[in-house]
Parts: sequence; structure tokens; C-alpha cells
Amino acid sequence: MGKTVRLTMAQAALRFLDNQYVEYDGKEIKFVEGVFGIFGHGVVVGLGEALAAGTTSLRFYQAKNEQGAGHAAIGFAKQHNRLKMMAACSSIGPGALNMVTAAATATANHIPVLFLPSDAFACRQPDPVLQQIETPADYTNTASDSFRAVSRYWDRVQRPEQLITAFINAFRVLTDPADTGAVTVSLPQDVQGEAYDYPEEFLTKRVHHIERRIPTAGQINRAAALLRAAKKPLVISGGGVRYSCAGEALEQFCKSFHIPFAETQGGKGTILWDNDYNLSGIGTTGTLAANRLAKEADLIIAAGTRLGDFTTCSKWLFQNPDCKILGINVASFDAYKMNGEPIIADAKLMLEALTKAAAGYTSQWGDKIKAVKDEWNAEVDRLYNENAPPAADGKPLLSQARVLGELNDRLLPKDTVVVSGSGSIPSDMQRVWRVRVTDTYHMEYAFSCMGYEVAAALGAKIARPEKEVVTIIGDGAYAMLHSELLTAVQEGKKIIVVVLDNAGFHCIDNLQGSQGIDHFGNEWKTRDGSGQLAGNSVEVDYAKNGESWGALGLRARTPEELSAAVKEALASKKPVVIDVKVSAKTMTKGYENWWRVGTAQVSTNPEVEKAARAMAEETARARQF
Repeated sequence: MGKTVRLTMAQAALRFLDNQYVEYDGKEIKFVEGVFGIFGHGVVVGLGEALAAGTTSLRFYQAKNEQGAGHAAIGFAKQHNRLKMMAACSSIGPGALNMVTAAATATANHIPVLFLPSDAFACRQPDPVLQQIETPADYTNTASDSFRAVSRYWDRVQRPEQLITAFINAFRVLTDPADTGAVTVSLPQDVQGEAYDYPEEFLTKRVHHIERRIPTAGQINRAAALLRAAKKPLVISGGGVRYSCAGEALEQFCKSFHIPFAETQGGKGTILWDNDYNLSGIGTTGTLAANRLAKEADLIIAAGTRLGDFTTCSKWLFQNPDCKILGINVASFDAYKMNGEPIIADAKLMLEALTKAAAGYTSQWGDKIKAVKDEWNAEVDRLYNENAPPAADGKPLLSQARVLGELNDRLLPKDTVVVSGSGSIPSDMQRVWRVRVTDTYHMEYAFSCMGYEVAAALGAKIARPEKEVVTIIGDGAYAMLHSELLTAVQEGKKIIVVVLDNAGFHCIDNLQGSQGIDHFGNEWKTRDGSGQLAGNSVEVDYAKNGESWGALGLRARTPEELSAAVKEALASKKPVVIDVKVSAKTMTKGYENWWRVGTAQVSTNPEVEKAARAMAEETARARQF
């Protein structure tokens, strides 16, 4: 028997977390930075006592909403390219359930976050304890079981010694590039305070080696054969390209073979916007350049992408009947998608190997890549200078695209980290945002989770304190969750929150209109005489709201006012909220794209039935799998 140390389960958990490191490409990095959370009766005297003791280097960040805690942890890990992470803790019941949405967001985006929800008493003696959910048919089922569906790994520590296997397995998953995401270890509140003689070996420094998966000769040969047989290949650069640091390898690959590439939300910004082969975003929220070439392509090289429906236009985009899919991914689940030839390997190593193996090959795209890129750049320039019609009261308004253009082209430093995550803003940014410094485009779109933006900006700022961090958020998402603005004020972490206020959920209002449905339930209006939400628009001063949290509040309705506000925000030492009034329906429109939604096939509205027929026609053109 080796030496042991007597600790509570919570104390041992923190000591273990404080001693976890990762090694990647020969560089050793401390993996766990700290803990976001909110204390309640189920956590404050257990894990909270251990944190209060201050015996580890882990920093505790007091969140204001448990979902916000999870989103901040995601933002931190994402900005560190998954080589650093945070834990998120809560009390039992509602506190735990508030984190479920964030856990799903982490899993959908393959971002490592350790969720530590507290749980009901393992001993059951005081049951039902405050905030406990009782399930008569299964007494073992508690609120924390809700994390099972959204976690890559789930466990419950019902005895203090179970922490050992639970945490070793947790970090097996958290450090796995293919399987990482939310890991949930549920901690019953009594067990958190129970003591056990933990082996010192468990608590000492542990280095997790993140290995690149080396492509085999067979994989390289199969991929090279597909490439040589193709006339018009197209690369889709996904988040896996970014996380494997494969930007230079992709750049050389495309240059060597005269192959264009398009970007997913996760892959955008790995290579700068002005690269000759960069067509920017692809798919439902893609560019005219990328979507036009995607329809002609006879080989799609899907590098590090999970091929979501926005990327593939619900499997409609690749219209060449001879088009094949080459899936390069460390996750076999994603590599096999769309009946692709699966290459389960590291993106960087595979692209480098394929560049050598297919030497001498040249695509047949010719001058078309430059032509579509030039056409798209002219369109972006137009959007950047687009004026919006004034409001009904005659006051000026900005267009959403114009705001993005002003911020991107003129006002923000080139190395500003920009964060967003829901509504039409990510759609526009994937199309028109010109990334001038790598790793500055921070978008959550795998889950498209409203409320991610402000909390994630805080996490990104903690990760990169030397950079300006700006979150661009719609009024709907801001209203849903902006409470971590107070945490930013509390921590002295300056973030700039740009609220684009169009008085409603207009991204979804647009979807309604496209399917023949009249405006219903998405505009922020009072009730009219008929009892419908169709009265006057609800006016909100988001600058005042920011001021109430302790931030600097600024306003803009014109390009000149926006310029002045951004200048003042950049000079500020504390968080800033800029309330920008934008005209509804001024987001960018579709560029030869499509998206499948469940339109009603029978309706009293003939426009809805017309839309359903059109949906059926386009669905028939999409691939089945």
C-alpha cells in the first residue's frame, strides 16, 4: 500500500483537478484553470468548503446564472483551442438543471467542460431534501440524470472512493479530441463532505498526452486516388482543422493543387479571408462563391467537419450527381457521414500526407475560383455600405450588415476576438466577416444556443486578457441571458457587448415569412385590440440596462454615432454595452442555398400549402443520406 491522505471527497476532487496537465506537440500545459459556479445548500458546505480553503491554485468565478457559468467555461476552453478548460458547479435541482443547456452546447461543439452538479443525499435519510425531485417509479433517478442525454460521459459518485474511477474516466474523455464535450460527474451533497484515505498517487501530477492520429498508408492511398480522379474538388474546413492547428497544411494543400476551400462556423478564421482560395462560409448561411462551386464539385473533402445541415444545406448543396465525399476526421462518427470515404486521422497530418501523395495533380477549376471570389468580395463591399430605411418615427436606423461592416472594416482592432452564437448575426458573420488575425472568430453554432454570447465573451476574455473581446448579440439573445455582464464587472474583465436591437426574434420571423406564415409571436409588440401581439413595438434602452449592471452604456443609430461609441468603448477600462438600433429585415439574404424545415402540408393559409409544395420539390433534390 502506498501513502494516503485523508480528505473529503470535495477536497480530493479539487486537488485532482489542480494537478491535471495536457501535452500536445511536445508542449505541456496546465489543463484546468478554475471553477465557475453558484453556491446553494447542496454544494456550499461540500465543494464550496474545499474551494474556500484555498489549498489549490484553482480560481473560483462567481457566476450569476448556472447556464451562464457553463457557457463561460465553454468560451474559455474554445478560445484556448481546447488545451485549457474550466469546471462548472451548482447546487441540486434547479441549479443543476440550469446547466443542462450549457452541457448540450459543450457536447455539440466538442468543447471540454467538466460539469459538477450536486445531487440528493446518497444516504437518503433526510429525503426528500430541499429541491429534490422524487420519481416514484425509480428512486435512483434525480435531476442530475438529465445530463445523461447531453454528456459524453456521465457518472455519479455515491461513495467517496468512487471519485477515483469517476475522475480518471472523466479526463479520459475530456482530453480525447474525438469524444470530448460535456462530462458530468454528479456529486451527492452528503458524499461531498465525507472523508476517505485517498492514495497520494491519485492526487499527484498527471499528464494526458493528446496524440495526433497518424494516417495509414492505405488511407493516404485511397484519398489520393479519389483526389486524382476528381476534376473539381472542394475542401470544407471545419473546427477540426482549427483544433489540429492545420491552417498552414490546408493553405499549402489548396495552393499546391489549385483547390478552393469553404469554411464552417467552427473552421472560419483558421486561414485569413484574403487567401486566394478562401471562399468564406458555405451552406445555408454560406456565400455565393462557396455555394456555386459546391454545386459543381465532384469531390468534397470534408476536413474536421460534422457536416451539419447548415453546412450541407440539408444535404441539398452537392448537386453534381458524381460528387463523392472524403471525410477526414478524428471522430469516426463524423467521418462516415453522407456515405463518405472515412479517413479517421488527424487533419493536419492527413493534409500534409495527401499533399505529398498527390504531387503533380491540378484541379480543373481554372480562373473560376478567382472570378467567384472577386464577385463575392464586391457583394460584401456593397453590404458593408448598405443603408437602412429610417424607423416609422423618422429616426435613422442602421442595417445589420452595415454594423458588421463598420465594426469589421473600420472600427475594431484587427486582433479583436469577436463572439456570437445565435440568430441571424452568425449567419451574416459567416458570410461577410473578414478575419484578419487567426483565432479571433469565436462562434457557437453547433447548438445555436441563445444566451451563449455574453457569458462566452467573459470566458474568452479570461482566456485572452490581452485582447479586446467583443460580443455581437441580438436583442432576443441578450434578453434571454446577459447576467454574466455583472460577473465581468465584478471581475474587472472588460468585454464590449454590441446589442443589435431590431425589436424581436426576426431571424425566426424571416423563417415564418418564407414559409407563408404571417407575422406571429416573434416581433416585440404589445397586444392590440384583437388580443394579438400586433400593437406598438416595445422599446428598450439596452445602454441603461448595461449601466444598471455597472457597465458603460452607449448608443448608436448612425454610422457616425457607432464610430464614436466604439472609440469610447475601446478607451473604457470597464465592460461596455452599445445599444445599436437596426432595421428589421436588414440581415443578409440567401445566396443559392436551401434549408429543410417541417412546413405544414395542410393549412387554411394557401401560402403555407404553396411553401410546403416548394419544400417537397427541393427535398426531392437532396441526398437521402
